[in-house]
This record gives sequence, structure tokens and C-alpha cells, in this order.
Amino acid sequence: MAFQSFEDLEVWQGRCRLAVDVFQTLASCRNFRMQDQVQRSALSIPCNVAEGYERNSNKEFVRFLNISKGSGGELRTQLYISRKLDFLTKEDFNLLVGESKEISKMLHGLSCAVSKRSPKQSKRVRPETLNP
Repeated sequence: MAFQSFEDLEVWQGRCRLAVDVFQTLASCRNFRMQDQVQRSALSIPCNVAEGYERNSNKEFVRFLNISKGSGGELRTQLYISRKLDFLTKEDFNLLVGESKEISKMLHGLSCAVSKRSPKQSKRVRPETLNP
């Protein structure tokens, strides 16, 4: 069975959950510049997964998965800085960084799986190829 849309991808769903968690956790952040930047990074991650999927090309999908993974690194860096500045509690920091690392692994696995596919294969990803 093939996926019919990016909404079916577990990695996209996880990135959306992470973005929601980031928005909720930083809702009361007293530094609006940091809050805005961290939230933008978190939001760009699932958006890049969706955009790449909709491009209907394995090459473009992999490119956007890698952009999404890079945004995950950017987000984690901002989380580390936010923790050092006491904008995040230790518990919130550990939760968000842990989620981000796990989803980065998933993005890497999906990127590798899609990269190995023939360009002539259907763009729709089969579920068995998503388990790295």
C-alpha cells in the first residue's frame, strides 16, 4: 500500500507535534526575538517535508528532507541557547531536544530510503521503506 499524501508520513506527523510542543512551551517566553526564531525553526521542519513530498520527484523530496533535517539542527541549537539563558526548564529542554533528535533520525532514514529508489518509480513512498 502506498502513501497517498504527506499527511500519512509518520515523520511529518511527528514534526507537527514537535512544532506544537515548541509553540506551547515557549508561549510565555519573555524574549520575543528568541521565541519567534525558535518557533519559526520548528514550524519550517514539517513544512519542508510537505513541500518536498508535493514536488513529485524523488530528488526534490530528498532535497527537502535534508533541508528539514538541517532545520532540526538549527532548532536544537536554539534550544541549547534558550536553556542556557533560562528560557526553558531542564525538563522542557530535555523533552524537546529528545523529540528533535528522534525525528532527525527518522528524516535521515526516509531520505536514505527515497534516495535508493529509481527515478522512474512512483513518487509515493511505500510504508515498508520508512522503517530505517
